Amino acid sequence: MVGNITKKASNQDLSGNRFSESFGSITLSGRRVSHVSESLGNDYPLIIAIHGGTYSSAYFDLPGFSLIDRATNFGIPIIAIDRPGYGNTTPFAPADATIAKNAECLDDAIGEIWGRYGGKARGIVLIGHSIGGAITVSIAARRPSWPLLGIAISGVGLVTPPESGEQWAALPNIPMIELPPDMKDQVMFGPDWTFRPDAPALSHAADAPVPRAELIDIVTTWPSTVQEIAAKVQVPVHYRQAEFDRLWITNTEQVQGFGAALLNSSKVDAAIFGCVGHCIDFHRLGGAFQLEQLAFALRCCVRHEG
Repeated sequence: MVGNITKKASNQDLSGNRFSESFGSITLSGRRVSHVSESLGNDYPLIIAIHGGTYSSAYFDLPGFSLIDRATNFGIPIIAIDRPGYGNTTPFAPADATIAKNAECLDDAIGEIWGRYGGKARGIVLIGHSIGGAITVSIAARRPSWPLLGIAISGVGLVTPPESGEQWAALPNIPMIELPPDMKDQVMFGPDWTFRPDAPALSHAADAPVPRAELIDIVTTWPSTVQEIAAKVQVPVHYRQAEFDRLWITNTEQVQGFGAALLNSSKVDAAIFGCVGHCIDFHRLGGAFQLEQLAFALRCCVRHEG
C-alpha cells in the first residue's frame, strides 16, 4: 500500500476515490488509488496525472476511458490531481493562472504528496495532457527536489494554428470560461470513425470551467518559451501527439522538433499517435495509448547501472 489512500469502490462511481487535503500552503483535490501489486516488488512508480484545460481530474477517471482503472489493474498507485482553479483545489488570482505559476505551485505540492504517500515507490512519474502537458514539462524543467523518474506528455506541441490566438483572445474578459459541449466535441475529438458514438457525451462528465489566463498563456507565452523550458528537462520523456489534433499543428516535423528541444533528456520517445484526436484517452485507441504510458512509467523504475 502507499499510505492510507482510499481505494475506488466501483468504476461507475467517480466519487469513490476522491480526496481533498492540505498540501503545504494549498488545498489540493483529486482522485487516487493506492493498490500496489506484489508482483512489482519495489519496481513501481507513484503516478501523478495532471489534466488539461476545461477538464478536471475526472478526465483520468471516466468509466470506459479511465487511466486510473487501468493503472489499478496493474497494481500501480496513481493520483490524478485537480489543478489550481479546478475541483476544490485552491485557485490562483485570475492573472496568475499561468503555466509557470501552475508548475511552481504543483512542484511544492507534489513534494508534499511524495513525503506523505510515496511509500516504497522508486519515485514519481508525471503524466500530463494538453495544458497539463505543458505544466508537466515545466515542472520537470525545475528539476524538483523530489524523485522524478520521467514524464509522459500528450496534447501539447510547439506551434498552435494561427487562428487559435485570435479565438482565445476573443473570449469574454472574465476569470473563468465554460466552453460549450458542442465546441469541445469539435476540437477534442478526431474523425467520427476514431471514437465510439457515445464517447463525446460521456466525456462531458469531466468538463470544468477553465481559467481564461491559461488559455491565453498556452497560445501566446508557451510557443515562445517551450524551447528554453524543454532544454532544462533531464529525465526520460514519452511524448505523443494525436494524428488529428485540431489544437496544435501536428506533423512529423513538429513532433521531431519537440523531441529535439528535449536535448538534455536522458531518453526521448516522440511520435505521432495515429487514428485519434486531441483527447487521445477518449478514442477507440485510448486503451492502447494508456498502456504505452504505463509501460513507460514502469520502465522508468529500472535504470541501466552498468
